Amino acid sequence: MGAFKDESVVVHRGKHEGDPSEITVNCPDKVGLGCDLARTVFEFGLSVVKGDLSTDGRWCFVVLWVVPRVSASTVRWPLLKQGLEDACPSAVGQFLPSPSPPILTSKNMFLLQVCSSDRTGLLHGVAKKLWELELSIHRVKVSTSPDGKAVNLFFVTDNRNELPWKKRVEEVCDQARELLGDTCSHCALSQAGPECGGLICAPLPLQVANNLFAEVPAPLPTEKDESQGGRHTSLGGAHTVVTLDNLTSPVHSLLQVTCKNRKGLLYDCLRTLKDMKLQVAHGRVATENGISVISVFVLRANGRKVTEDDEKKRLCLCMYTEVDHPLQVTVVTRGPDTELHIATPIESCGRGRPRVLHDITLALKQLDICIFKADIGRHAVANRHWEIYRLLLVDRAELSWSSSKIRSLLADRVRHILMG
Repeated sequence: MGAFKDESVVVHRGKHEGDPSEITVNCPDKVGLGCDLARTVFEFGLSVVKGDLSTDGRWCFVVLWVVPRVSASTVRWPLLKQGLEDACPSAVGQFLPSPSPPILTSKNMFLLQVCSSDRTGLLHGVAKKLWELELSIHRVKVSTSPDGKAVNLFFVTDNRNELPWKKRVEEVCDQARELLGDTCSHCALSQAGPECGGLICAPLPLQVANNLFAEVPAPLPTEKDESQGGRHTSLGGAHTVVTLDNLTSPVHSLLQVTCKNRKGLLYDCLRTLKDMKLQVAHGRVATENGISVISVFVLRANGRKVTEDDEKKRLCLCMYTEVDHPLQVTVVTRGPDTELHIATPIESCGRGRPRVLHDITLALKQLDICIFKADIGRHAVANRHWEIYRLLLVDRAELSWSSSKIRSLLADRVRHILMG
């Protein structure tokens, strides 16, 4: 096992195509470590098919068996290893409080301006290239002129922390120009000005909010095992069941999620626990025939079980919602305009969901649909912060956006690519 090596992260590639690769992490523990590791795995296009996580409160041992969603050749394994190592606390600071994520402002955000001829898949290609360059996209402004010229503005941060170093600026601009070819008329990277506004969450227009946050199908009523003093709580739906059990362990509450396997499933579960400030003492993931079972032993911040009825109901309901409906997708028409809207939750630490822009633009590229205008912003809705993607689509003669069936098919395709 790689855990006994000096490295905190060891990756063993599968011997044959389709074989799971094994990731071993052995490092000091911190609150939310499992979420950060699952996020990194998700960001690199990998799905967790089996896993174990255990901690004694000071040291954590994690083993994940992962498979690529597309092909193992598309995974940047050295960069994945580096990303997992960056998520691990150092042994020197294991007894110190975990530092808070930096607040993103115009001081550490940069603006990439790209002007070129418009084409299908342009935004997807640039977004993919920026990810390969280890730049995180936080906001996007895209507009297209009547003569077919596209102006793309990307507000990014540098995961290498090398900007505004001149060599790093040249690397980004050169690779963007190489991607766009002769159609690129302008490419510049500079410090974002005060007009960027950082990542402030503004109120969302009421009409957009009503379209996006329509009523989500409710789970079955909460059930209790009265013979055991009401210490067993369960919520279920068509494909997802969430159960909270205080009988299995004398010290911990056991939370179990059974649902269809999909992209980012483990990340969504652990993100929910992290946002609710619950500590994970042990966790296990098992997938068989497309069904995943995630079991985690958790404690509240005060080191006690989750025992209050209201608290148990809230935990089960939040977990059910985040597992079954982690994002919202809708297509709306306003006169001649057709807009695609996607809402994804923001972590309590301020990070947005990974791979969203990549997957949205991939779906539109596959459908040969061009984007006339795009905007990514952060908004507060129902006491939560969301990242909202609003894309104005170019009309196609063979598609009738006035048809609810066509709009539903587009929304389903985008949702399928996002969730897998």
